[in-house]
Amino acid sequence: MKKKASLIISVYKKIRELELILNALKIQTFKDFEILIADDGSGGELSKFISDFKKTSDLDITHVFQNDSGFRKNRILNKAIKKSNYNYLIFIDGDCVPHSDFIRQHLLYMKNNTVLCGRRVNLSKSLSDRISIDRIIHKDYEKIRLKHVLDSWKKNDRSTFVEEGLLIRNKILRKLFSKKEVHIVGCNFSLNKQLIEKINGFDENYIGPGFGEDSDIELRLRLAGAEFFSVKNLAVIFHMYHGITKASSKNASYYMKALKNTDYVCKSGLVNLNSG
Repeated sequence: MKKKASLIISVYKKIRELELILNALKIQTFKDFEILIADDGSGGELSKFISDFKKTSDLDITHVFQNDSGFRKNRILNKAIKKSNYNYLIFIDGDCVPHSDFIRQHLLYMKNNTVLCGRRVNLSKSLSDRISIDRIIHKDYEKIRLKHVLDSWKKNDRSTFVEEGLLIRNKILRKLFSKKEVHIVGCNFSLNKQLIEKINGFDENYIGPGFGEDSDIELRLRLAGAEFFSVKNLAVIFHMYHGITKASSKNASYYMKALKNTDYVCKSGLVNLNSG
């Protein structure tokens, strides 16, 4: 497989989680990719960590950052897209640790005019605390079996969607866990750069967490005629525990207006199309 990819990681201050992610990227089965860390104003401590990590790693890492001026995730994602060198983009969040076969699976199923949509395992606090660099290097963190799924349902340990940590290559078996509707989860999706450029990237008018960014880009990609394909149980990722994020009411209001719009090109995106 000679397809190169740009992996974009959106981050804000979570150094431990980013360190785990980067170590998981060291052990990827597919090696020919670049990493763009899209940093929404984390500050000097994270910058130093990235600089120090790069000195001892062979990973191709670019730190794309902006000053901290509130939640501006979409803006930094657009900056990272413009810095990317390859035509295929994979997006994850800075609290999601990828399976060692994660990038290869995205590239195996990539198609023109198609968005690949993965899911995530939401780990409980106790399981998140147990993940270490050593467990990643030895791939212990990704050894989810059907027994673990059943145990999770019985014990109610607050890990959710554990079944989505099962790597299932058999098409017939995968249908047992699949859903007919396929939607974007912002921490695990991929597409050709030309497709995201077609809709002018992420809408930078979303300036609050918890709602809107994923739904908006999916809405506009569908309006642009994109196809959607599920890589659930193929491109597996593990979401580290954190408290519940309060959704922005401003985002919700803005998204409701977007639902009435038939134009898939946002005005404030990769290019600023606002007049004046």
